Amino acid sequence: MSARKLATLAYRGLQLTFLGLVIAHAALNLGYPWWWNFLPIVLAYALVVVVNRWGGTPDSPRAAREPVEVAPPVTGRWTALNSPADRTPSHGTHAYGQTFAIDVVAEPEPGARPAFSRLWPIARRNSAFPAFGAPLLAVADATVVRATDGQRDHLSRTSPLALLYLMLVEASVRDLLGAKRIVGNHVVLDLGDGAYALYAHLRRGSLTVREGDRVSAGQPLARCGNSGNSTEPHLHFQLMDTPDPDSARGVPFTWRGIGVPRNHEAFEAPTTTSQPV
Repeated sequence: MSARKLATLAYRGLQLTFLGLVIAHAALNLGYPWWWNFLPIVLAYALVVVVNRWGGTPDSPRAAREPVEVAPPVTGRWTALNSPADRTPSHGTHAYGQTFAIDVVAEPEPGARPAFSRLWPIARRNSAFPAFGAPLLAVADATVVRATDGQRDHLSRTSPLALLYLMLVEASVRDLLGAKRIVGNHVVLDLGDGAYALYAHLRRGSLTVREGDRVSAGQPLARCGNSGNSTEPHLHFQLMDTPDPDSARGVPFTWRGIGVPRNHEAFEAPTTTSQPV
């Protein structure tokens, strides 16, 4: 087991210890000062800082390997969010191999995707978003090493109240439960040469491949969904150096013919003869 994996497990253990101490202190009226309960959580975040700074993790743009060129995982008109072209780590953390991750949302035309609501509706059904159900394609000839699609697709988190719930409650619980609850339904492809492609937040029951399958570039793998730690139906795509997000380091990528679109940049992914229209 890698040092990063052990650190991740220790981090979750310390978080659980914190919750246990808080509950025990409230229920049993223990004699020690209440602020001692926060010692495990302080140690947990100190561990994260130590691992990221001195763990020998080549996550920064300067230390990373050259970008791996792959085909785009979608077809049609999409918009990029949380792009590594704008900042690294793109999602504000190196955790789960997300250093160079990108989110993309389908927008067949401007305004086709529902806007963020100030008050109402608090949440929307997935069918309101054009990304929901869109086919996701293999970015290269590869082997499927992970494939799971049993988690439900939840409603959107595209209002202040829903987003607050996601950030303060749901995301914390998912983090405690592990990477599978963060990425939701997902596929991991072994591209060779130490690079693995992760497709996250897939639609429940949409997988067309199984672990061990060989796939060709452009082959449909699953459909876009809204499972896991997700605000709306979208594809979270990243390359990493191991199939396990708990111990992975991010690997930079570039999409053939597109590059790496910037935040809020719309791009058109071409359709090939092996891709669905």
